Amino acid sequence: MARILELGLDTFGDVTVGPDGTPLHQAQVLRDVVAEAELAERVGLDFFGVGEHHRDDFAVSAPEVVLAAIAARTTRIRLGSAVTVLSSDDPVRVFQRFSTLDALSHGRAEVIVGRGSFTESFPLFGFKLDQYEQLFEERMALFVELLKEGPTTWSGETRAALKDQRVYPPTESGRLKTWVAVGGTPQSVVRAAHHGLPLMLAVIGGDHLAFVPFVDLYKRALTAAGRDLLPIGVHSPGYVAETDDQAREELWPHFQGMHARIGRERGWPPLTRQAFEQMAGPTGALCVGSPATVANKIVRAAKALDLSRFDLKYSAGTLPHELLMKSIELYGTKVVPLVRAALA
Repeated sequence: MARILELGLDTFGDVTVGPDGTPLHQAQVLRDVVAEAELAERVGLDFFGVGEHHRDDFAVSAPEVVLAAIAARTTRIRLGSAVTVLSSDDPVRVFQRFSTLDALSHGRAEVIVGRGSFTESFPLFGFKLDQYEQLFEERMALFVELLKEGPTTWSGETRAALKDQRVYPPTESGRLKTWVAVGGTPQSVVRAAHHGLPLMLAVIGGDHLAFVPFVDLYKRALTAAGRDLLPIGVHSPGYVAETDDQAREELWPHFQGMHARIGRERGWPPLTRQAFEQMAGPTGALCVGSPATVANKIVRAAKALDLSRFDLKYSAGTLPHELLMKSIELYGTKVVPLVRAALA
């Protein structure tokens, strides 16, 4: 069990609704995300992550720009992506953008790289989906070399080769903290260990404890590679209100709408209230409820998965900004102390 569990928040900049129930402009959503991050720092949270998407229901397509705005208004909280879709980006540019963020934030930048659960970025940036695996493998290998911050030599099939190339700006510390996001495949877990990078598990359904085998595999793979154990984190959806009933009632219509919208694209069956209640139950991955209920879920996951960090994905479809702000306040002032006390 890690001695100190970091507790953070993630958002995709979900397009929320205003008081009249109509969707806000994405520009306003982006400004609201900055305000939410400022509150996250005020209530003592450790990390604020912003995800990358390229679709009309999520406002954030350039996480580093949003994070830079947040960096200018905060002083302590660590800032990162959740996730950066490395497969459809240039690893050199990713490093440059985040090393710039690291400079502007005085060393608070992190990158969580992954393949993402949406594919809109591939046609948008001219990549072929039939190269999905190859793109990530090659870009991941190059990014790991860039993290060494020395002359980089690399060659592959999906990008121009580099020979003794330095990339600027370097970080002041000499290392940009980087995690690998994994949705639940053994190959991805082993890849993270192979590259010697911390593991971020996206647990958005089922039971957190179902991921224990992946944690065990990660540790075995690190040991087999002769590496020290590295941090393990979890990203899970949730929402905090004063009581369990209030939290579930406030979240349900927005969560259902988000599920229906994405489900139409992916062929999911409609989400029933019974299924929602099961997800919100004691063994479900949805961390929704009173501060005590949410804290108990986080503690259960942290102990079982030997976590160093837990990031709550607090935005949920059209759930309004005002409710998100209240949830953040309760998470920082009520949930975090309960978790710290339980793990002390």
